Amino acid sequence: MTVIVRDLRPDTAADVEGFIRVRHVALPYVFFSPASVLHSLSLTHPGAHARKLVAVEDGEIVGTAQAGLAHDSPEPGQGFLNVYVDPAHTARGAGAALVRAAEEHLAAHGATKLFSWVLDEPGNRAFAERRGYRPSRSAHFLRLDLARTALPPLQDPPPGVELRTAADFAEDPRPLFVLDAEAGSDEPGDIDTEFTDYEAWVDEYWKHPHLDLELTSVAVADGRPVAFSVVHTGDAGLPHSRLRASGGTPIATGMTGTARTHRGRGLAKLVKNDSLHRARAAGYTQAYTGNDADNGPMLAINRWFGYEICATEVRHVRELG
Repeated sequence: MTVIVRDLRPDTAADVEGFIRVRHVALPYVFFSPASVLHSLSLTHPGAHARKLVAVEDGEIVGTAQAGLAHDSPEPGQGFLNVYVDPAHTARGAGAALVRAAEEHLAAHGATKLFSWVLDEPGNRAFAERRGYRPSRSAHFLRLDLARTALPPLQDPPPGVELRTAADFAEDPRPLFVLDAEAGSDEPGDIDTEFTDYEAWVDEYWKHPHLDLELTSVAVADGRPVAFSVVHTGDAGLPHSRLRASGGTPIATGMTGTARTHRGRGLAKLVKNDSLHRARAAGYTQAYTGNDADNGPMLAINRWFGYEICATEVRHVRELG
C-alpha cells in the first residue's frame, strides 16, 4: 500500500488522535494529549521552522515525525528529527518516507547537522545507521511503581530551607524561571541552548497543560527557590480527589534541579521525595522520568528511590554535506 507523508492537521481531531496513538504505542513512557500537542504547535518559533509530520497508510496514521531547528542554540545549523512508527506497521516504508521528508525540509532551511533519538533496539539502530546516522549519547526512561515501592520517609528540610510548591509562585513565577535556566544549562546534552526569554518560558513551560503546580515541590532558602522537582500529570488542573480509583494517568518528573550554590546538600532528594509522596497521596500509582546516561548524580538519586530503567534511547547524529 502507498504511504503518504503530510503535515499534521491540528484542526482535525482524527489527526491529533492518530498522532497521539502512534506516539503512545511506540513510546509508552511519555504521555501526550490533544492539549499538549496543540500547545506545542501554538508555540512554534519562526526560527525553528518546526513541522509535525504524519505518515498515512490506507487512511490510517501509522507514523509521526517532529522536526525543526535549534533556534535557541548559539551554534547555527543544528536540526532535530524524531521519528516513531506504529510497531504493527514497521518495514513498510513509513519511517523512510518520514525521514526523507524531514531531512529535505531541514536542509532547505540551512541545517548542517541533524540529531535524532532512536530507541535502543537492533532494528531501529540499523534503520538509522543505514541512513548515515552515527550513534552518540544515550538516555534512559525510568519507571517507579508508587503503589508497591516503599518511598524513603519524608525528611525535615535542613536549617534555613523550607518546602513549598509551585502553586506558591502562581502570581510571580520568575524566581522559578531563574532557577530553571541555571539548572537546565548544566544538563548533559548535544545541543547548547541559551535560556534567556522569560515570556517564552512562561508560555512554553509554566503554561504547559500537563504542569501540576500542586505536585511540583520547591525548596526555598534566603527567600529564593534553590531546588525543585517539576511534575507533569495528564489531568493537571483537575482536583486530585477526582482521579480515577485506578490512579489516573501516571506522573512524570519533567526536571529536578538545584542551584549551583546549594548542590551537595541533598536538596534534590528532598524535593523529589516530597513530590512523590504528594503524588502517591493524591492517588497516582505510576511515575516516569528520564535521565541522560551521563547524568550520574541524578541516576543515583532515582535508583535510591527505586526507579528502574524500562527503555533506552540513543542519540544519533548525521552531518549534511
